[in-house]
Amino acid sequence: MNKTIFFGALATAALAAGVAGASTLDEVKARGKLNCGVTTGVPGFAEPDANGVWQGFDVAVCRAVAAAVLGDPTAVEFVPTTGKTRFTALASGEIDLLARNTTWTFSRDVDLKFEFTGVNYYDGQGFIVNRNLGVSSAKELDGATICIQTGTTTELNLADFFRGNGISYEPVPVETGAEAAQQYTAGACDAYTTDASALAAQRANFEDPTAHSILPEIISKEPLGPLVRHGDSEWADIARWTLNALIAAEELGVTSVNLAELAAGTDNPEINRLLGSEGDLGGMLGLDSDWAVRAIGVAGNYGEIFAKTIGEATPIGLARGLNAQWTNGGLLYSPPFR
Repeated sequence: MNKTIFFGALATAALAAGVAGASTLDEVKARGKLNCGVTTGVPGFAEPDANGVWQGFDVAVCRAVAAAVLGDPTAVEFVPTTGKTRFTALASGEIDLLARNTTWTFSRDVDLKFEFTGVNYYDGQGFIVNRNLGVSSAKELDGATICIQTGTTTELNLADFFRGNGISYEPVPVETGAEAAQQYTAGACDAYTTDASALAAQRANFEDPTAHSILPEIISKEPLGPLVRHGDSEWADIARWTLNALIAAEELGVTSVNLAELAAGTDNPEINRLLGSEGDLGGMLGLDSDWAVRAIGVAGNYGEIFAKTIGEATPIGLARGLNAQWTNGGLLYSPPFR
């Protein structure tokens, strides 16, 4: 969420170029922990629980990478970042991986010198309003006050949508998603706009979630996923194929329940390559043969993680939709393990 149009792109690119000279894999191994950038707190995606332990959909990506590389899913230092600080934290080397529901865009990939390692959630920007406002469409928000996080691509999307529909709005700038939710529920703005998944996540924490409606318009494409710095292909490959392992495991029927059994060997060559009983894919990554077994073993495959953290049976209540496997009409698709 919070798709930032990062100001100071040249400075960020320079930072990235300076840090990328060292091997991130070697640094993570020497440090004994993964420094992973997350949001400051979005229910279901990344948020510390009552004991201060980070939980959520994006958190699971961090833990899977730590398990693959270090053999310990708890060897993660979670670094909360805002829309404005996340890219500086990654470019400077403060974090090794940014798993913060960040939108994959041309400028972030090319100009800011970051490498997106896949999409773990296909999303789009939406609007939430109190039902008492009597609005059923975003096109009815002419003259409305709208809470929006500063320095984000949601600002540009919002401006484009209103201009394209010949209507006006008054922005209410906020710094974080938590502040936006607080301002919105306090009545400081008529509507709040950000990724639809974030709206659903934050609505789940409202005193009366049923009093708020997410409007039907989705005004942008927001492919969200983890990213690393340019210049370290080995580390990018590890992050990319760890995510792919979680996605492929669901497609191949590898779950937290049958993982140990299947890791011993099956009649399916791709499962065997994925789980390390055949071939040496781990060695190609600079890891051992059980790297994917450890990654999947943290919280299960992609579908299991989705269901536990943000799925329809959780307070967040998100349907798979575009995030279903390609075999079920969704966009989720891993390149083959061969």
